[in-house]
Order: sequence, then C-alpha cells, then structure tokens
Amino acid sequence: MDFPKERFSEWFDEVLEKAGILDKRYPIKGMNVWLPYGWGIMRNIDNLFREVFTRHGHKEVYFPLLIPEDQFRKEAEHIKGFGGEVYWVTHGGMEELDVKLVLRPTSETAMYPMFALWIRSHADLPFRIFQIVDVFRYETKMTRPLLRVRQIHFFEAHTAHEDYEDAERQIEEDIEIWKEIARKLALPYVLNRRPEWDKFAGAEYSIAADTIMPNGRALQVATMHEYGKNFSVPYEIKYLKEDGTHEHVCQTTFGMSERLVGAIIGVHGDERGMKLPPEIAPIQVVVVPIPSKKKEEVMREAKVIEEELSAAGIRAHADLRDKYTPGYKFYDWELRGVPLRVEIGPRDMEKGGVVLVRRDTGEKEFVERDVYIERIRALLSEIQEAMLRSAEEEMRSKILVTDDIAALREHAGWGKVHWCGRQECAERIKEETEKQVLGTPIGEMGTKGRCIICGEETEIQAYVAKTY
Repeated sequence: MDFPKERFSEWFDEVLEKAGILDKRYPIKGMNVWLPYGWGIMRNIDNLFREVFTRHGHKEVYFPLLIPEDQFRKEAEHIKGFGGEVYWVTHGGMEELDVKLVLRPTSETAMYPMFALWIRSHADLPFRIFQIVDVFRYETKMTRPLLRVRQIHFFEAHTAHEDYEDAERQIEEDIEIWKEIARKLALPYVLNRRPEWDKFAGAEYSIAADTIMPNGRALQVATMHEYGKNFSVPYEIKYLKEDGTHEHVCQTTFGMSERLVGAIIGVHGDERGMKLPPEIAPIQVVVVPIPSKKKEEVMREAKVIEEELSAAGIRAHADLRDKYTPGYKFYDWELRGVPLRVEIGPRDMEKGGVVLVRRDTGEKEFVERDVYIERIRALLSEIQEAMLRSAEEEMRSKILVTDDIAALREHAGWGKVHWCGRQECAERIKEETEKQVLGTPIGEMGTKGRCIICGEETEIQAYVAKTY
C-alpha cells in the first residue's frame, strides 16, 4: 500500500475501509458505522479509560442524551462556544415541544443541575465521575472519519472540589493520568496550554494534548479544563462548609474521543497498513497455519495454539480460513496491524516450535513450544515500548525550532517559535504560514528571544501547526 506523506488522506481512507474500521456510507454526513474490528479497538480504549479513571477515584455514570434548552443556556460563554453547533429536537411525534431539547454536544449542562442536587456538604467533595457516550456537534467544516465528525464517541470526566487549589491538584493528576494512557496507546504528544481565545467555552483555561500526523498536521487528542466557578455559580452547585456557611464548588473536566483511534492509525501506519499497540489491539497474536502437507494436523495445531494463548490471557485468533493462502493472510493481518504473527507448519511441528513474526519490524524468530508463551509475552511488551520510542523520534523530527517566518512557512511539520503572547501576532502567523498557535507547552522551559512577528523580547515559546 502506497504511503507517501503528501497523500496521507487517501491512505487513511483506504486503511479505514480495507481494515474494517468504519463504513462512512451511512446517509448522514459526519456519522459513520463502526465495524467489528474498529469497534474492538475503540472498546479496548474505553476499557483502558474505565480501568485507569476508576483506579483514580472516579465513578462511572450514564446521563440522558437530551438537554432542555433552559438548562443548556445557563452558562453564557458555553452557549457562545456551542450554540451554533448543536442539534435541536423540536417535536415529540407530531406535537411541537414546549421546551426545545438539545442533543448533547458535551455534558456540562446536562450534569450540573444534578450536581446541585447531589453535592450538599464538604463531605461530598471531591466529587469525581465519568461517562463514555456519544455527543453530537453540527460540524460545519469538511468532515473526516475519526478526525472531524458529527457523532463523536466521547469520554468525559467531571470533578467538583472545595476550592481552586484542590481543582488545580486535579488538573495535575489528570496530566499524570493522560501520561499513563498515552503510554498504553504508544502515542507521542505535547501538552499545550491553549491561548485565551482558543480555550474551551466556559473554561478559565484549557490544556490540550496534541500529536503530529504523518502529513505534519496537529491532531488534538485529549483536553483538560479548569472551570473555577464558571459553571457552579449559574447552576448553583454549592456545599456546606465546616463553619456552617455555603460556598460554590470549583470544577474541572477531562475529555477524549474516537480521534485517538485515528491518531493511532496515522502515527503508526506504514505502506502495509496499520500497526496497533498490543495494549489495545483486538487481536494481539494471529496464528497462521502453513499446511503445505498434513493439512488437518496443522490446522488442529493452530487451533490448539490459539486456545493455549487465550488461556494465558493473550488475545489470539487462529486464521483457519480455507479459501485463502498463507500469503494472503499475512497481508490481511499486517493491514489490520496485529502486533505479532505465529506461523506453524509441518516442519515447525517436527522441530517442536513455532515461528514468531513482529508487525513493527518484520523480524522473525523460531521459538520452542515449551517457552513460546513466555517469549510472546516478552515480545508484546517489547513491541509496545518500541512503537512508542519510534513514534516519539518521528514526532521530534517533524518539529522545527525557528524564528524565521519563511522557514516556518516552508516546513511541512510543526514550528516552535518565540511569540509575544498577543492575538494579533498569532493571527499574523496564521496569515503568513497557514499555521495556528497551538499554545505554550506545559513542562518545557522557554528561552529568551524575539517574537517571530513583532520582534518584541519574550521568553514565551509556542508550538504552531496546521490542524485538523
């Protein structure tokens, strides 16, 4: 499969179709049908979210899809940000509704009236919940499967705290949570504090995790928002303090979406198709029989290997399709990104072993059956770490540190530039390069320099990139 970076979009669409990720032929623009293999990837990511956030003290909930208009309109900045992107329900059957309903674009306005009922005392805090649902946004730009859609498979965590300091500690914990999740997804990223004009509607500030796709564009894959009291005041979310007075809570949120699947496919893909990190691959090991002779015995042995691996907690599948050659099966499972292939043929059976083939490097090795499960476990761990290292190196290679506007314009990837912090200079950067300011990186020290546009002395450095 051709993988020129200048034709990444075509490659991406071809992989989604051939690997069985999505079918985009559903007759509503921006809404796609998840196919079994793609949904398997998404479900594994969902389960990863559940495990990590539950371990960090969040409890899962599930809120209704519809939000009454009067509740939706309570937070003015939030409405300003989302008002033009929502789907409205105006009728129940043939009757016009007294109060219009919104298909949730995100869940603040659905959840927070309930928070006001649930949170009564300081003993109820900190309050941490999450849900995994679909949200709906009337995306007016060109839609792209997984990257820019109108029905979004969405993870959102919401928290409430006694004071701003405790909410800030939650943001710090969220950064560590994301670090753990990104490692399991083998995704490189930069954390950027978004400019004031690009923060989430209703937030005091927003932090985004951005990764680089093969064509050099930035893809936002996770966000953390500090709300302060911006939602608790209009929604009257108060708690009784120990001294008998009442105080509004401070709040945070954390969000991720199906964009993560698109990021994984793009970041790790090659000319043969996808490469999936073992942590979230629906099939970690595919067993391919090579029955040049003793066909029935080889097929039975492949099934035994599948059962042994499954019993050992490894997601395995024996490809016993009779109508396809081993070569076709190799191609098919490489396209789908299965991390490790086990080959078994008559000679391997005679020698008492199997052949293991890595998807990431193509390396082969013969392993005896009495140690093959342990070796497979070790290889899956090695593949996971190797994929992350390789992606991080590739990401670094796409970032140009410069204060030369012409060099920034010509560079296909990201730039890291000095910037005075003013919106007018950010707008000039976009006008001259088609790249926008992503924000200032979290955890990176700035250096002294001069703004790439106005020349003002500054210690602010910002990442800039074309975006999805």
